[in-house]
Amino acid sequence: MVKQKKSRDAAPMESLSKPAKLVRDSFTMPADDFALVDVMKARALQAQRPAKKSELLRAGLHALSALSPQALVKALDALAPVKAGRPKKK
Repeated sequence: MVKQKKSRDAAPMESLSKPAKLVRDSFTMPADDFALVDVMKARALQAQRPAKKSELLRAGLHALSALSPQALVKALDALAPVKAGRPKKK
C-alpha cells in the first residue's frame, strides 16, 4: 500500500494570510502618562497576561475606536495638552 503525499499546491493561496505591515513611529507624552505604561504592564502581568508597550497602545486605540464621537471627545479633552516637537537641548 502506497501513501500519497499531499501536494503543497493543494492548499488555496488565499488561506495563507500575509502578516500585517508594521510601521515604526515615535511620539511624545508626559512622564506621568508614560508611567502608566508600567502600571498597565504590571496589571497585565498580575492577570497572567504579560503585555508589551505596543500591545497596550494598540489595545487603547481599539478601545478608543469603540467609543461614540462624544465619548471620544470627552476622553481627549481630559488629557493635558502637550507641546508638539522635540524638547530643546540644554
